[in-house]
Amino acid sequence: MRTARQWLNYFFTRGGIVFMQVLAALPLALVRAMGKGLGWFLYLAVSSRRHVVKSNLRLCFPELTEKERKVLTRQIFVYFAQAWLDRSWIWHAPAHVVARRLRLTGAVHELEGTQPTVIFAPHFFGLDAGWTAITQQLARSFTTIYTDQANRVLDRWIFRGRRRFAGRPGGGARLFGRIEGVQPIIAALRDGQPLYLLPDMNFGPEESIFVPFYGVPAATVPSLSRFARLGRAKVVPIVNRLTAQGYEVEVMPAWENFPTGDVVADTALMNKRLEGYIATQPAQYYWVHKRFKTRPEGDPSVY
Repeated sequence: MRTARQWLNYFFTRGGIVFMQVLAALPLALVRAMGKGLGWFLYLAVSSRRHVVKSNLRLCFPELTEKERKVLTRQIFVYFAQAWLDRSWIWHAPAHVVARRLRLTGAVHELEGTQPTVIFAPHFFGLDAGWTAITQQLARSFTTIYTDQANRVLDRWIFRGRRRFAGRPGGGARLFGRIEGVQPIIAALRDGQPLYLLPDMNFGPEESIFVPFYGVPAATVPSLSRFARLGRAKVVPIVNRLTAQGYEVEVMPAWENFPTGDVVADTALMNKRLEGYIATQPAQYYWVHKRFKTRPEGDPSVY
């Protein structure tokens, strides 16, 4: 039986989902304007997360002045809020509207055919846009790894949204839970189902290794190298960019000579190339995450 607090959370979550469903019918420019307002509100109201962003920027961009970091921090909160509200139309607008607003560019041929492929999808705010674009527009079945949400109502909504085009003829979307382990993921990879992988976050010290990220030791899961090796797969990066028209989903050429036999060197290379992608749009990277929360033994917290 639910407590009063649980009922309150339930109705609050349900109301939020209904709001997103209504938002899906509005013009994109209006949704983005609302996102800008929400971003400014979050920037002013959520001081703890603002501190995280500023700390990350101070570590990674020491050459910026305090004024420049402040401007960049505000932009990050705006993009964060706009991308969140964009999930309204990504998951609920008519399919032709979604397809019009999500533009696949670059080396799209890398995702065609049947060759085992790991898609390196860094944590830019357009992650869900990129996943939706490939599962809707390409004639191939894709997989990704899903982390359950503590809020069950929210969890079902997100899960359904990411599986929106799961049953599309000629394509599909399959979500593996983390508790399922790696074996079914490897099997799907070898069967020709590309894995949309997001390995550039701090998932704690378990199975992580410390490699540089902007010259700072960062606990990094070496899953990109390991999945590519175990799945005998090529690695194809995708960079998702929020634009005035929706999103540009740029498919990069497959990396050459990757993976190697050195998982530490592979993971360090992943971070180095990620820095290059971030340089093209620093305000759209997920700096709200405590990327450096896990520190080498004896090092003080950066937050």
